[in-house]
Amino acid sequence: MEIRFEEAAVSFGDRIALHSLNLTLAERRIGVIGLNGSGKTTFARLINGLLKPTSGRVIVNGRDTAADDRAVLADVGFVFQSPQNQIILPIVKDDIAFGLKGRGRKPAEIEAAVDAILARFDAAPLAERRAHELSGGELQLAALCAVLVTGPQIVILDEPTNQLDMRNRARVEAIIAGLPEHVLVITHDLPLIEDFERVLVFHEGRLIADAPPAEAIARYREVAV
Repeated sequence: MEIRFEEAAVSFGDRIALHSLNLTLAERRIGVIGLNGSGKTTFARLINGLLKPTSGRVIVNGRDTAADDRAVLADVGFVFQSPQNQIILPIVKDDIAFGLKGRGRKPAEIEAAVDAILARFDAAPLAERRAHELSGGELQLAALCAVLVTGPQIVILDEPTNQLDMRNRARVEAIIAGLPEHVLVITHDLPLIEDFERVLVFHEGRLIADAPPAEAIARYREVAV
């Protein structure tokens, strides 16, 4: 994996959401922290092409996110802060299958892939459940399965432990630790990223720290108070 920001910046009218950024990412576990409105979610959405830079470029595995957005979307999965907002179909197994149906996969292949991803996370009991009946932790798991079943190389998780109880938080933490994919986590949950390889700190639209977790978290605490 290689993600490159080349003078990439984002503006909305007169407001600069992300100042010009030059950065290369290749680590397997990267944390992104900052106060609300600091630019961290803007930064993350540039990586999978959900947002295009106003100036500069973002290159993911050799592909420009603006010029080759379909291929980038296939490479980068995104689990949103409110996973219920990205679950489209009412039954969990149907929602997980949805992302495969537009890729020319045969029904038997889709069914096998859905069964395999549910088994991978010991989530088979969720298959026939209705999304609106799921707990917060189950929703996170269902959304993650729906993203991973398509085979992305990179997974972005936006506040994956937000509003989870201790048991479900521990489960999500263990799942993240066990993922073979490259993972980028946006979070306010500082213990979640303490053993990551690299942590980025954003403040007022600027990258103000890029360091190992302890150093980056200390810098975040300085600006937070």
